[in-house]
Amino acid sequence: MLEKKTIEKASKGNLKAERLIYDSISKPLFMLCLRYLKHQEDAEDVLSSALIKVFRSLHRFEYKMEGSFEAWARKITVNECLMCLRKQMRSPMMVEPEEHFQKEGEDILDKLSADELFGLILQLPEGYRTVFNLYEIEGFSHPEISEKLGISEGTSKSQLSKAKNYLKKLIIANGWNHASKII
Repeated sequence: MLEKKTIEKASKGNLKAERLIYDSISKPLFMLCLRYLKHQEDAEDVLSSALIKVFRSLHRFEYKMEGSFEAWARKITVNECLMCLRKQMRSPMMVEPEEHFQKEGEDILDKLSADELFGLILQLPEGYRTVFNLYEIEGFSHPEISEKLGISEGTSKSQLSKAKNYLKKLIIANGWNHASKII
């Protein structure tokens, strides 16, 4: 976690403090970008944009408690990811796989490694992946997601349900359905 002093110094242009911040947040924010954007090049571009916004807005950041800076930087990065998806002229909510999904399964998430789960999330269609990330990983509510994406709450709930069913199918296809309950 970054200290309040480091953030204050960076907001005044201290290059060493800026470097400490960069070193602390760049990798986690890049991984965040990769959860939303399938292509590494897009994730790198969005990370750059997000970091520029973070550093340009440091003077407006208000330190509240430990971890508040990281949460603030994550919020900026998520918004940049969503803007990238919009700019790519892809409507995240328009992707509907034609396949039907099994509704029941086994809970394997606790047994999957972070890399395995990350790989599965990347295989989700863009709309499913976006809502899944916002709800399950970032902790946004359906009303917040509907506002951010310009969709109805019902669509957000539907996309989340479909994402979970799609993940179940991927887990079964990978032969990992031997645990007690999927998602």
